[in-house]
Amino acid sequence: MKTTIRVPLIEGGDKALELNGARFDVSQVNWPETFPYAPIVAGRIARTADALLVSWRVSGLGLTVKNVDDGNIWEDSTCEIFLKDPACPDYYNIEVNAAGYLLVGKGPDRHNRVRLPLDVIGRIKRTAGFKVPFDNADDLFTWSLTVAIPFEVIGLDPKHLPAQLQGNIYKCGDKTAHPHFLSWAPIDTPKPDFHRPDFFGTFEL
Repeated sequence: MKTTIRVPLIEGGDKALELNGARFDVSQVNWPETFPYAPIVAGRIARTADALLVSWRVSGLGLTVKNVDDGNIWEDSTCEIFLKDPACPDYYNIEVNAAGYLLVGKGPDRHNRVRLPLDVIGRIKRTAGFKVPFDNADDLFTWSLTVAIPFEVIGLDPKHLPAQLQGNIYKCGDKTAHPHFLSWAPIDTPKPDFHRPDFFGTFEL
């Protein structure tokens, strides 16, 4: 059975998202034998007339922020959302580290991706609390992150949205002191691989 979440339409910013956004948990430990560590990750998702709003709250050991916009964001303490219009072959990967720096890619699979230019990803608003560089291996950190992704940035007409999007929500840190790979919708692969549209859940708009 596919994981599904209803994305409500709201008016306003962070407060409205907190009060009326749909809650999600990023708690699937898909590769427990090789990557058992699981920080606590939850968040909320909603939409306005022209953007998708996503917030994450993370509590866990260590925090690493080394990359800036269009860098290897997945290496840091990072939250991600992947989104796909069911009518299109491509999906978007939106990856944001704890300082709010972004990587956005587009393509049909993990091997054929094009990164969106800086002026385009600059339209995504982010709220985050850390600056680069930052690297701490073993202290306990609690941090939050919010993004507002204009629908047009991910190839959607805000006045004619599809009834649903496919996608997944992730928490990772490939090169942190405690590497981890968590997801909202479960993934059944031998090793970590977030670029698997066949395991995407559903976001009902």
